[in-house]
Amino acid sequence: MRVRVRGRGRGRAGMRTGARAGARAGVLLLVQGLVLVVCGGFAPGAGAVRSPAAGPPSAGPLVVGPGPGRVWPVGDRSGLLRRFAPPPTRWAAGHRGVDLAAAPGTVVRAAAPGAVTFAGEVAGRPVVVVTHTGSGAPPLRTTYLPVTASATVGTGVAAGDPIGVVATGSGHCPVGCLHWGLLRGDRYLDPLALLGSGRARLLPLAPP
Repeated sequence: MRVRVRGRGRGRAGMRTGARAGARAGVLLLVQGLVLVVCGGFAPGAGAVRSPAAGPPSAGPLVVGPGPGRVWPVGDRSGLLRRFAPPPTRWAAGHRGVDLAAAPGTVVRAAAPGAVTFAGEVAGRPVVVVTHTGSGAPPLRTTYLPVTASATVGTGVAAGDPIGVVATGSGHCPVGCLHWGLLRGDRYLDPLALLGSGRARLLPLAPP
């Protein structure tokens, strides 16, 4: 009896093609979300600290934290310019992260351990994304903009490791700032939860 193995090769090729397509879809979804951050509407008085607005109904319970090994990406609490204010619907205007005072050239650090999974431009502004392994499924991701990357995609980072510097001319804040975001899947969360001071409570992150 003759057995043909040609189909197996096709199957493996199909699996590889499917994996690449899945990765591309994940990047596309992330870029779409970042476009909302970069180009989304901004409420008046963006330089003022305000209380977070009520978000849309939860798609499921947020799991408990915070854990060790987390740092402010720039400065400390005194530099908080604007808080997280989720939009009432996915595509509506809102503030999908927090703004932290930071002059151009300020070193930006990974807020928690993970790996750099995106470093490039979105809508003309430089963005760095760190994915945090061991933070649940799908894993948490932190976003940093406008940041000129010093770490390349695939680089593993510990909390506090430099990932780039604040870029000039972002137009996001009336003064220099870093916009810091947090996502699980395509859902934006309050990044201050990583530091134990946000509204959502999150899974502890695994050590690097």
